[in-house]
Amino acid sequence: MAAWLLSHIPILLCLILIIPQSEEVQSTRTECHGRWIHIRSLPPRFNTELLESCNAFPLMDEPLCPYAANHGLGPRTHNRSRSWYRTDPRLLEPLIHRRLLEHPCLTPDPLLADAIYLPYYASLDALPFLYSPPLFNSSALHALPLHHHLLSDQPHVYSRRHGHDHFLALAGPAWDFSQAPDADPVLWGTSFLSRAEFFNLTVLALESRPSPWQEHAIPHPTSFHPATLARLDAWLARARRSRRNTLMLFAGGGGGGGANIRGSIRAECENRTDLCQMVDCSDGVCSHDPIRFMRPMLRSSFCLQPPGDTPTRRSTFDGILAGCIPVFFEEISARRQYGWHLPEDQFEDFSVYIPKEDVVFGGVRITEVLAAIPEADVRTMRERVLELAPGVMYRRHGSSAGLRSIKDAVDLAINGVLRRIRRKVRALGSAELFTVDEEEDAAG
Repeated sequence: MAAWLLSHIPILLCLILIIPQSEEVQSTRTECHGRWIHIRSLPPRFNTELLESCNAFPLMDEPLCPYAANHGLGPRTHNRSRSWYRTDPRLLEPLIHRRLLEHPCLTPDPLLADAIYLPYYASLDALPFLYSPPLFNSSALHALPLHHHLLSDQPHVYSRRHGHDHFLALAGPAWDFSQAPDADPVLWGTSFLSRAEFFNLTVLALESRPSPWQEHAIPHPTSFHPATLARLDAWLARARRSRRNTLMLFAGGGGGGGANIRGSIRAECENRTDLCQMVDCSDGVCSHDPIRFMRPMLRSSFCLQPPGDTPTRRSTFDGILAGCIPVFFEEISARRQYGWHLPEDQFEDFSVYIPKEDVVFGGVRITEVLAAIPEADVRTMRERVLELAPGVMYRRHGSSAGLRSIKDAVDLAINGVLRRIRRKVRALGSAELFTVDEEEDAAG
């Protein structure tokens, strides 16, 4: 027996080394069941080359190139900053791309994948149609080269499920990509989401339409991107202990030109400076300077989030990170948008809703509504806001294992995409009619 053991020591050692590895592989397979993602290989003209031309459009209000650093996070706010960046939401696409390269359930085989990610920087590819005059009347052509590529390069990958298992990110509101292909006259935007070639894709956008067939809204990226759990915890602790001496805050611009909610907010704040603070963000001065508004948000109990050019605001998510309870004036500003990140059936637990018509035309005073909320309820709502904060944060790529155990905005978005694609593929296989069902999306 001893001689047999000695002669088989090499084999036994190999078995000892192999068994844990097999268990680890088996564990990964179990955890990734139904969650495998394949990142489609696209020519650089659909992504990285687009970043090289980010300053090529002089008609743009502000160039993008300075904010493309750190894979879309932007440059640090200052040299000693560890978690704060000058993030531009228009760089969402490379940010998502970089994070998906770290997804724990990637497969190189598209036929084994449950979902296929297209690293196509669609909003960057739209810039020539928006800011180059010779192409103003050609916006219906946006993204057609991508469709031609998908049909010609490994066409079986796209045709297997007719694109229903493909998804991508879109750094902008869906409205900007929904112009009818035959629009006359041509208005602002492109026809990317209105072309039949792309109807089957699932799109992560910064804002969805009222009837989001293709897209689902995900949080606007803020400037806070921690790399460790300790840094996240330290920030949330600071938000919890911050003294809230101001009842409400409005950080934004606009409000001129007739009766509107922003004008009403400005008028009320000017009359009640003891209860309301304003941070003037006109002309984009706050866009890449989080210190301007984050410190006032930490000192305020409520942050007013009126609609602007579109219903949603990045400020909503800045405020949540600061523990500042959001006050909405339209249902579509958040409740009908971000169900994967802000549970629709729990909005009363962490936000206040005041219909804008009541303020603009009904004589309702925002300060009176908010001051009437009991302090105990305010504390409970603030705690709920801070519980939601990690889920609207975009953590830094390459973050620690501890922080990766917390689901952030990207994790929740990908989980939502997988659920939606699962439902679409199931409906495709059974010839059922796929409908957008937010409750089922959230439930999985």
